Amino acid sequence: METREHPEIVFRDDVTVELVRSSAQDADVLFAARVSTAGEQSLDELQKDPARSKGLINYLMRDRHGTPFEHNSMTFLVSAPIFVFREFQRHRVGFSYNEESGRYRELQPVFYVPAPERKLVQKGRPGKYEFFEGTPEQYKSVTAAMEDSYRRSYDAYQAMLAEGVAREVARAVLPVGLFSSMYATCNARSLMHFLSLRTKDDRAKVPSFPQREIEMVAEKMELEWAALMPLTHTAFNEHGRVAP
Repeated sequence: METREHPEIVFRDDVTVELVRSSAQDADVLFAARVSTAGEQSLDELQKDPARSKGLINYLMRDRHGTPFEHNSMTFLVSAPIFVFREFQRHRVGFSYNEESGRYRELQPVFYVPAPERKLVQKGRPGKYEFFEGTPEQYKSVTAAMEDSYRRSYDAYQAMLAEGVAREVARAVLPVGLFSSMYATCNARSLMHFLSLRTKDDRAKVPSFPQREIEMVAEKMELEWAALMPLTHTAFNEHGRVAP
């Protein structure tokens, strides 16, 4: 039997988001919008200070003229639990994804456990859920159960690999709390739609109640986008965080 050195199991309560590539600025919105009246002269907007035209961005956002917000691109490298990606990849319009594959590489033992500040207790009915702080005993129980389950499943995974079982078969024992990584590419319009559904914000016209773990990803993506397109981000907030 093949002798295998088992990697050390890692437990994480965070997610990571890295902006690896972007072509996104407020001026992109302006030249795209002004082509309707200025034709080829709309390219002049790329040489101007976008702040002088923030009124146009606000108008487009307010009246939901959405296509000018599509002429840009951002690519993020996201590391998060698999259950986050299964929610994330429901966002199909304006997003492209490539995720690491358990068929082609041995999956590493990095698993999610909730941080102490993560609310554990759910009350209410569908659509009206509220979440409350857990007790120290509940947090200890959750952490112990998750860590034990993760260790057992990863041991079973490693045992099957050692016996020569294909990675694509052995991976079936692994839980959705396993960390994965993916590239996600989107434009500002698709990102605004994602943020409107995956963040909870008092400025939102339409309330959203996302699972905390995907909200953690969304918050980090929003910080990167806000730095790239501050006028568009401000208009998004001022007009109720509704995608145009």
